[in-house]
Amino acid sequence: MKPEEQVKNYQSDRRMYANYVVRNIKKICKEIGPRIAGSEQEYDAQKRMAAELETSCDEVKIEDFTVSPWAFMGWVQVAVFCAVVSTLLFFLSELLPKCGVDIGFLQLPMVAVGAVFVLVALFFVITEFLFYKETLDPFFKKATSHNVIAVRKAAGETKRRIILCGHADSAPEWRFTYWGGPKLVVPAIGGGILGLLLSVVFDIIAVVFICRDKGDSNALLILSIINACFLPIFLFCLLFYNKKRPVEGANDDLTGCYLSMAVPRFLQDKNIRFENTEVMVICTGSEESGLRGAKAFVKAHADEIKNDGIETVYFGIDTVRDWDFMAVYNKDMTGTVHNSEKVCKLIKEGAKLAGFDLPSATVSLGSTDAAAITQAGLDGATFAAMDPAPARYYHTRLDTADNLDPKTIEATVDICLQTVFLFDEKGVNF
Repeated sequence: MKPEEQVKNYQSDRRMYANYVVRNIKKICKEIGPRIAGSEQEYDAQKRMAAELETSCDEVKIEDFTVSPWAFMGWVQVAVFCAVVSTLLFFLSELLPKCGVDIGFLQLPMVAVGAVFVLVALFFVITEFLFYKETLDPFFKKATSHNVIAVRKAAGETKRRIILCGHADSAPEWRFTYWGGPKLVVPAIGGGILGLLLSVVFDIIAVVFICRDKGDSNALLILSIINACFLPIFLFCLLFYNKKRPVEGANDDLTGCYLSMAVPRFLQDKNIRFENTEVMVICTGSEESGLRGAKAFVKAHADEIKNDGIETVYFGIDTVRDWDFMAVYNKDMTGTVHNSEKVCKLIKEGAKLAGFDLPSATVSLGSTDAAAITQAGLDGATFAAMDPAPARYYHTRLDTADNLDPKTIEATVDICLQTVFLFDEKGVNF
C-alpha cells in the first residue's frame, strides 16, 4: 500500500516532513557546527539525533568504536613526501655525475631507494584512497567515534528489515574544490597520480640502465628532468585539504541523517506500524574518515543480520542537494564495488511511485557507506542528489544550512517513503 493511500493529506504532509529535515539541519549547524570524525561535536550531534529518534523508535542505542580521524587523508602527506624524496634521488643520481661529481656505486642505491619510496606512496594511495583500507590507521592518533542505531519494530513477526542511513560527521575543507571546483580538483589529483606512475616507470628504467652500465645515458638525465617537473604538483597537493577548517556539512550529510529519521517520524505521527517490516535508522560516524562508522557497524552486526533469516536491505542517503542529479548509485568506491542490483531496483521503483525516473550512477571518485555494507555481504545501495563534478559546495565552507534545497529534500522524502512502503508490501522480489 502506498503512503498516500494511508494518509489523507499526504502531499502537504510530505512538505511538512521536508521542513522537519531542513529545520533540524539548521539547528545542528547553528548550535553545534562542523563535526569532524571522532570529535565532541560529532558526538553531540549524534546524541541529539538519538534523542529525536527515541520519540519515534522502540530501541535506540549509541555504539562507540575507535577511529584514527586523520589516517584516511594522511595518504596525501605520505604520498607527497615519498614522491618528493624519490624524485630528488633520481634527479641527483643523474645530475651529479654530469656536474663532475663521482658518486660511483651510490647511483644504483639512490635510484633503487627512490623506487621503493614511490612504491610506498602508491601502496597507500591504492589502499587508503582507492580501497579505503585501514593501512595508515596504526600510525595516527586515536579517537572515539560513534554510530546511532534506532529500530522501529514490526507489529507482528519480523520478516523484513530496511535500514536507512546517513552519516553525521563532516569533512575538513577541500581547498581545491573551494578554489576552483572540478577544474582544479581533477587536474591536481590526476597530475599527482600521473607523476607517481611516471616515477615508478622512470625509476625502473633507470635501474635497468645502471645495471647494464649505461647509467651515464643522456636519456636518463632527460627522464629525471621530466620527473622533476612534477615536483611543484606534488608540493601543491599538500594544500589539498585544510584540517583547521572543518565544514558544516549541511548537505553532506545531515540531509542523509534527517531524511532517514523522517521516515520513522512520519510513521509515528501517522500511527502506522508495519505488520512484518522493521525500520532501522543508522547515523554513522566517521564516514569522511574512510567509512569507518559503516565498517564498525558491519563488523559488529553483519553476521547477525545475515543469519537471522530476515530479508534485509540497506538504503543509504548521501548529499541531497541538486535536483538534476538525483540518482541511484549502483557502483561505489571509485567504481570498484558493485552495489546490490535488487536494492537499486527497489529504490528506482519507489522513485517511480514518487514520479521520478532515476538513472544509475557511479561514485567515480570516493565512496559512500553503502560500499562497506556491500563488501560485508549485505544488500545495499545509495541514493544521492549531488553534481558529481564535484559540486563546488562539496567539502567546502559553502556546504551550509543556507545552501539547502527544500525542493530536492521534499522529493527525497517522497522517494524514501514510497520505497519503504513498497518494500513492506513486496520486499525486493517484485
